[in-house]
Amino acid sequence: MRHSTPLPFDANDKPVIWTVSVSRLYDLFRDITLEYDDLATIEPINLGFDEAARHIRERMATERCDAVIAAGSNAAYLKGRLSVPVVIAKFSGFDVMQALARARRVSDRIGIVTYQDRLPELAEFANTFGFDVEQRTYATEEDARAQINDLKAAGIKAIVGAGLITDLAEEAGLTGVFVYSAASIRHAFDDALEMARLTQLEANRSRTRGAVVADTLRAKHGINDLRGDSAAMEALRQSVVLYAKSPATVLIQAETGCGKELVAQAIHRESPRTLGQNRPFVAVNCGAIAESLLESELFGHEEGAFTGARRGGHAGLFEAANRGTLFLDEIGEMPLTLQTRLLRVLEEREVVRVGGTRPIAVNVRIISATHCDLEQRVREGRFRADLFYRLAVLRLTIPPLRARLEDVMTLAEWSLKNALASLGARPHPNLHAEMAACAPLLQHYDWPGNVRELRNLTERLALFLAAEPLQALTPAFVLSVAPELGRQAAPQFAAGFATGSAAAFAADTAAGPLPAIPSSALPHTLPAARRSAESASDVLARFGGRRDAAADYLGISRTTLWRKLRAEAGE
Repeated sequence: MRHSTPLPFDANDKPVIWTVSVSRLYDLFRDITLEYDDLATIEPINLGFDEAARHIRERMATERCDAVIAAGSNAAYLKGRLSVPVVIAKFSGFDVMQALARARRVSDRIGIVTYQDRLPELAEFANTFGFDVEQRTYATEEDARAQINDLKAAGIKAIVGAGLITDLAEEAGLTGVFVYSAASIRHAFDDALEMARLTQLEANRSRTRGAVVADTLRAKHGINDLRGDSAAMEALRQSVVLYAKSPATVLIQAETGCGKELVAQAIHRESPRTLGQNRPFVAVNCGAIAESLLESELFGHEEGAFTGARRGGHAGLFEAANRGTLFLDEIGEMPLTLQTRLLRVLEEREVVRVGGTRPIAVNVRIISATHCDLEQRVREGRFRADLFYRLAVLRLTIPPLRARLEDVMTLAEWSLKNALASLGARPHPNLHAEMAACAPLLQHYDWPGNVRELRNLTERLALFLAAEPLQALTPAFVLSVAPELGRQAAPQFAAGFATGSAAAFAADTAAGPLPAIPSSALPHTLPAARRSAESASDVLARFGGRRDAAADYLGISRTTLWRKLRAEAGE
């Protein structure tokens, strides 16, 4: 017997296997179970089809099961409706031969009825041994009953098949010959033990990864991270608290860089259904993943659904976000074909994996975000109107940074301190005053990249400040690092810098060179006024004597550079 060598299970954690069967197979399962009592906890379930599926799903909500054993049409029905692995008990060719031999003792004319597939070797076997065998297949119980009645009308006296077939045959007044042997059932039990072992190993790996998974699927930001003292930001925070009380879908509209995911995480964190609980927050950018991959990422896929599909299948993001929040960023970029599937999930609250047929119930709150005008896309036929209204039960608009310029300095100072801390540097004691001196420069820029652009700028400034701790944070220094700010500075501010009439600007332009950062790495970061104030010989030396690089840096031709060098040399 194949199970004579026990598999290496922990005696205190034996696998749990449920056998599902009716009629004669139930008795055979029960008899074989005794042989495996020391290897697994095995429980028989004397139900079939929908009753069995419903019973198992209800129990698995609170109980553990590593594998299910079933046979024939019952196994096929359960396999597509249960998340637990289903091992199908199959009869062997030798089983068929033995069953036909027993049937021959009853009648010369024999019928064999199998689920869905015929036995291709049976015709050759019947011809070789002189058996008169009629072979039929069935898909449903009513189909099986019709096939048996048809065989009876043809004069067949004995029917070979599984438990359902033999029961129906005897109900029709015929002799039913059960096809399964004890050896085949033992084979199924061995397969179930191996499957249970693999299930346990995967569960152990999942527990090992649990802390990491929980961290990556957790919302890291809350309402306190929505910084700003403006009336617009206060109204936004109030909306977040209000919307968090409802399970309805939320559509966040904002320009790029405004913090749409930050707001989504804050709604998730403030929600009563997730407050104080480790509920998942899963985010996906619908515009960053190819259409062919986005479908399987969202809805998951079954094994073999497409080339490269993960062995054993893969749960999608809807399943990963169950009992939590799924954030669909850039929802306006979702292809129309997937919009239809998404709408069905929102309506039915269940997903079907790619390549699968079994619906999986999900309890997920959807928060979506877009930088585009979805209503315009609806009018253009690029976005489904019914999906738009389903996603936009609650709507939230984040104002761009240029619409709340009073928040710029608060955000800039906070971001700069964080950026310096990440580099292991301390901010100047008078940083607040230095930032205030730069306010006209920062507040007269329209920030097309919004808060993200502001954060990136402060990280750039922090790098230079950390490299030269004595460098003051002056407007000229900021412009030297971020010359794009000068293109939109206030007219009087730009004029003062260009002419040097303002004392502050004069002091800045007279200052020494930039912090000890290789100049070759920053050939164009200084404003033109600052670059032209440097001597041609110094610039040439900085670029290792390369006249083309020095001329390009100064914004002049090589001929003009040559003239400058001659003038400085007094020629």
